[in-house]
Amino acid sequence: MKILVINAGSSSLKYQLYNMEQESMLAKGRVERIGFESSILVHESMGKQEITEVSEILDHNVAIKKVLDMLIHPEHGILSSIDEINAVGHRVVHGGESFSSSVLVDAEVRQEIRKLFDLAPLHNPPAMMGINAVDANLPNVPQTAVFDTAFHQTMPPESYLYPIPKVLYTKHKIRRYGFHGTSHYYVSQKAAEYLGKPLEDLKMITCHIGNGGSLTAVLNGHSFDTSMGMTPLEGLMMGTRSGDIDPAIVPFTMAKEDLTMSEINSMLNKHSGLLAISGISSDMREIIEGVQKGDTNAKLAFDMYEYRIRKYIGSYAAAMNGFDVMVFTAGVGENASYLRKAICSNLTYFGIELDEQANEVRSSEIRRITTDQSKVTVLVVPTNEELVIARDTYELVKNK
Repeated sequence: MKILVINAGSSSLKYQLYNMEQESMLAKGRVERIGFESSILVHESMGKQEITEVSEILDHNVAIKKVLDMLIHPEHGILSSIDEINAVGHRVVHGGESFSSSVLVDAEVRQEIRKLFDLAPLHNPPAMMGINAVDANLPNVPQTAVFDTAFHQTMPPESYLYPIPKVLYTKHKIRRYGFHGTSHYYVSQKAAEYLGKPLEDLKMITCHIGNGGSLTAVLNGHSFDTSMGMTPLEGLMMGTRSGDIDPAIVPFTMAKEDLTMSEINSMLNKHSGLLAISGISSDMREIIEGVQKGDTNAKLAFDMYEYRIRKYIGSYAAAMNGFDVMVFTAGVGENASYLRKAICSNLTYFGIELDEQANEVRSSEIRRITTDQSKVTVLVVPTNEELVIARDTYELVKNK
């Protein structure tokens, strides 16, 4: 069975094609600047050279058509016909309380995703555009929706409710939802397999750290608490997001700076975090480079970033009454040994003993970076959210 995985943004679209018999990726690519005359399609079929094509792609329908044309291209493609595509799986950021697992897309699912537009105005509408675009180009192919929030639906009320008037939850569903769920699920499963232990017997903290970042307390195989909230803005300091701040800062700053709601939202999501404090970049590689060159603002940004991650780790250790395993994943978590060392070196109270040589190894494989004497096992686990989407799609379609 061949499954196409789609991650649609407002002006971009990423895709991967899988052969589920071997769980092998056949092709991958992305479309950027959708809606512009100079849109960019970057495509790579496995075993073939990457190709970049610039053309006019005015909407998601055209984007999907371009992707399908590339997949069957006689020189650059990998399929003889689009009829080889058996199903399409979509990443949908917000499933609210409606979805605790992945689902086949039907009229009812579409309606529920639309109802959630208010909770994820930047993410769910593009996902629906992706679903509609596949409809237009592959009308008879089953589609699935895989939700970032689904894994976190096991959180207990003490974790997901906010201490605000409960009517706001009952009327408007204002609560913690959490995100990066497919990644937290995948790496927790892989960590348990690597250790040869049942996931349900472990207390684990998974650290998905990229330009966006979140931590999850995984207790007995289920999400018990997670750092992102009703939106991806809450929690850790991130590349351009503020993470946790005093809520009173919002009306205070709006009044003092005469900002609109849209402007304050943009400030907190796009102009804060590492970028705001360092004045250099939102990219951790450039921050670390600045630290090593003696840039005081870069050092402050790094120290704040590391400290806030460590505070969440401590809070989740308290929430679960200890932890056995900690996992680093995503772009920064998998590659920034300098950050991992800083975090682990400040968690010796928990019995973490870093193997510095192992920590410096760069690999695409899962690996342990603590010594045999360490009371907590720390792993680096490369994430694969697209494979989770493909697997869930395969199971849903197979059993249709």
